[in-house]
Amino acid sequence: MSPEGSPHLTRVIEADNDVRLDLLVASVADVSRTQAATMIANGQVLVEGRKEKASYKGRRGERVDIWLPAASPERVIEGEEIALSVAYEDEDLLVVDKPAGMVVHPAPGNWSGTLVHALVGRGLSRDVGAASGRAGLVHRLDRETSGLLLVAKNDRAHRILSKAVADRRVARRYAVLARGHLRGERLEVDKPVARDPRDRKRMAIVQGGKPAKTTFDRLARFDSHDLLRATLHTGRTHQIRVHLAAVGHPVVGDGVYGGGSGSKRGNEVGLPPGRHFLHAAWLRLRHPSSGALIDLKSPLPPDLRSSLAILARDPRILQLADPLDEFHFYRDDA
Repeated sequence: MSPEGSPHLTRVIEADNDVRLDLLVASVADVSRTQAATMIANGQVLVEGRKEKASYKGRRGERVDIWLPAASPERVIEGEEIALSVAYEDEDLLVVDKPAGMVVHPAPGNWSGTLVHALVGRGLSRDVGAASGRAGLVHRLDRETSGLLLVAKNDRAHRILSKAVADRRVARRYAVLARGHLRGERLEVDKPVARDPRDRKRMAIVQGGKPAKTTFDRLARFDSHDLLRATLHTGRTHQIRVHLAAVGHPVVGDGVYGGGSGSKRGNEVGLPPGRHFLHAAWLRLRHPSSGALIDLKSPLPPDLRSSLAILARDPRILQLADPLDEFHFYRDDA
């Protein structure tokens, strides 16, 4: 029998439900498919009071009871001495130029070495902001996305900056290499994003998901790729990657959403294994106290610069202070 006092959920299978039990549990309980399968095997999921296999497909009207795992004790985040590239800092805010490969905040499998550990190690409070343990993060970047990331150093700044992001008053623009060619010079994708109901580790275009909007401007057209500037109007998880995959032009090197990986299809442009071509290059905002304009740029990092030189067949790109200038990335027409 499931542990007494564990959180309990009930789901009645609908007429059109033709989905495996592990996928159903993953969707309802907001856990991974592997976690769902473990819960089923441990007797934490019962169909009409009986145990079933993870592959079981329920019948209309059957009741599924799910007992969620007990909450784990909250981990205490200890500061770590991790070098950071700082693009801007004052008493209210900090802008980090995050390298690819750095995880932003602690999560299962990444309980050390994250940006949050580095921020706490610099003296920032782990409890600044709405969520405990986020150390003032105003937004996030994926692990393999490099570039500018905004951090508030006190609760007041966090409230103001978070509202500015929600009100679309913080300009966030990304350099991205996409497979294939857009139909025109500008593409606007306005499609809702949510967890993929069949794979909780991915995001997807889902009816009823959170509104998500991205504008893509083509900066250069190569033989089989486009260099784009992506402007975020919302900030959903994996938004740029999901939107480009949805229109058939995934981010190069993105193995999760069909763009290949550095060891496979991403290799024709020389990307390292696991790296995708996505860089948060331009950040503009008003200071939360003075109102002064802060305009920050992050030059294309060496690995992406090398890929661009290969595609453009122009080794001169390797010597430029910021190749994005050459492609008019920073023009103010978005």
